[in-house]
Amino acid sequence: MPHIMIVVSPYYEEIAAHLLTGAKAALEEKHCTYEVYEVPGALEIPLAIQYGAQREEGRGAGKMKFDGFVALGCVIRGQTSHYDIVCNESASGLTRVSLDYSLPIGNGILTCDSRQQALERAHPDKKNKGAAAALAVVNMLELDLKMRR
Repeated sequence: MPHIMIVVSPYYEEIAAHLLTGAKAALEEKHCTYEVYEVPGALEIPLAIQYGAQREEGRGAGKMKFDGFVALGCVIRGQTSHYDIVCNESASGLTRVSLDYSLPIGNGILTCDSRQQALERAHPDKKNKGAAAALAVVNMLELDLKMRR
């Protein structure tokens, strides 16, 4: 049974809650266990996942504690270039950690022009991007198993 680390930034609480609800339901449906960790913002998510990748299960076991990772958060466009920096750097950070550690990471960090757009994408009864990020991890874990055969 895969064990997944979910890292969520609750900067926009309602949006984060919807993303988390969708991700948890998708993982439970796929019979995965998970742990949820909160970080202040989207820029902190890649480092939190890297921390999770570096932790081993049990003393001397040599096995990672987590099989996969889900990144959840939201960045909404404002009036400055901060939006572009946070969007680009959080995505770049996730990609770097994923490739450096060969980790499946589902990127559920929404990058939206408005709060309404973010709510539409986050809500479990609408676009359910939290579930999509969780299912991406499960799919990559399944692909890894196939490739090892």
